[in-house]
Amino acid sequence: MKISTKGRYALRIMIDLAQNGNGKPIPLKEISGRQNITLKYMEQIMTMLMRAGYVRSFRGNNGGYTLAKSAGEYTIGDILRMTEGSMVPIACLDENQNGCMRKDACETFAFWEGLGKVINEYLDSATLEDLVSGKYKSIS
Repeated sequence: MKISTKGRYALRIMIDLAQNGNGKPIPLKEISGRQNITLKYMEQIMTMLMRAGYVRSFRGNNGGYTLAKSAGEYTIGDILRMTEGSMVPIACLDENQNGCMRKDACETFAFWEGLGKVINEYLDSATLEDLVSGKYKSIS
């Protein structure tokens, strides 16, 4: 399983909003400059974030974007699932798939199911606030 640039950039954008917003809208151009993400790509990601209700947009001279909630209310799992879809390690675990015909006879199914559980629990245990505060700076 790999997280795409869309998922990674969505996290970076949300972190930037949490760090620099102070309740004021931040223009896309400022975020783009700090995060080194093209405006065109950011607009696509912002559209996803707005549809999910994660960010709000404000028009006008003082316009821009803010988080819709506090940083502690967003789990990393929610943000990544919004951009990436299901975070399961194999397709037959995805609820949106038809499922695997061999599921009941598969010797590896329980292993993959356990891995998916660990991945999702880890992603859901961390919040945007945790990343902003540096809780996950370096684990090495």
